[in-house]
Amino acid sequence: MNPHAKLITTLSLFLGTVITISSNHWVMAWTGLEINTLAIIPLISKSHHPRAVEATIKYFLVQATASALVLFSSMTNAWHTGQWDITQLTHPTSCLLLTTAIAMKLGLVPFHFWFPEVLQGSSLTTALLLSTVMKFPPITILFMTSHSLNPTLLTTMALISAALGGWMGLNQTQVRKILAFSSISHLGWMMIIIIYNPKLTLLTFYLYSLMTTTVFLTLNTTKTMTLSTMMISWTKTPMLNATLMLTLLSLAGLPPLTGFLPKWLTIQELTNQEMTAVATVISMLSLLGLFFYLRLAYYSTITLPPNSTNHMKQWHINKSTSTLTAIITSLSILLLPLSPMILTTI
Repeated sequence: MNPHAKLITTLSLFLGTVITISSNHWVMAWTGLEINTLAIIPLISKSHHPRAVEATIKYFLVQATASALVLFSSMTNAWHTGQWDITQLTHPTSCLLLTTAIAMKLGLVPFHFWFPEVLQGSSLTTALLLSTVMKFPPITILFMTSHSLNPTLLTTMALISAALGGWMGLNQTQVRKILAFSSISHLGWMMIIIIYNPKLTLLTFYLYSLMTTTVFLTLNTTKTMTLSTMMISWTKTPMLNATLMLTLLSLAGLPPLTGFLPKWLTIQELTNQEMTAVATVISMLSLLGLFFYLRLAYYSTITLPPNSTNHMKQWHINKSTSTLTAIITSLSILLLPLSPMILTTI
């Protein structure tokens, strides 16, 4: 891609995100979402591969529909209440439409079908942006309207997302699709708590983004796309693959790693809200995701391919691990001891 075009799209991504998260007016928030959508489209389609073009079209159609629903929801609310303020969303139909629109933008069940396909058609760096940066503005809108949303609807969508994200990831061999279903599963954990403790949802999103960024950058360094190539990636950077195993276990939410913190706090908050049954169900559903995280961790460090492959083994490549990857890997593994300090911020 032309460096000038890349600079413009990067700045547009930043601008759209800032406009959405800092606006109080519905039209400004919608404008930021549109700028974000238009900025990411060239990055998805830059390889000009048919699968990338297909992913671009799918992404554009879904996001355009969701943006239209956001605008329709805000107009319906303004028609009945005379308010364009995001925090004044009080009309029931508008709340339902907004929940549907944000679920489409995030990839929550039952509007999740586009997300794994778009990630599969994108490069690893673009898939990283789609999994983290592009989810921040919609989650911010949910954060500002959380007091108006329907608890039963969100809890149902969250539980189904956690179940389907874990279930659908079991049979995948493409790493990007596995991480897409991992994202859907984690969105379930974010949505189930947003009404009762919105700041905890943001903390969960930040830690998920940190761990996902680590996984994607590590996979990009080792050029790993499928489980079969992951089996031999340890020959390139043994130390990086060892830390990748810990990062994947952290993403699964195992103690004493960083990923255990948001799940621990979420279960505690649900218990305080007398939703022990819901906390038990979503904890059990996370075991589905734990299976494919363990499989990824196993493939990344322990096994050798059982038969001769066509892949050329590359022993200890000279390319050194970047400082950024080293820092975020450490953070995605070792933040749990800092949990008392993190809790003071929410």
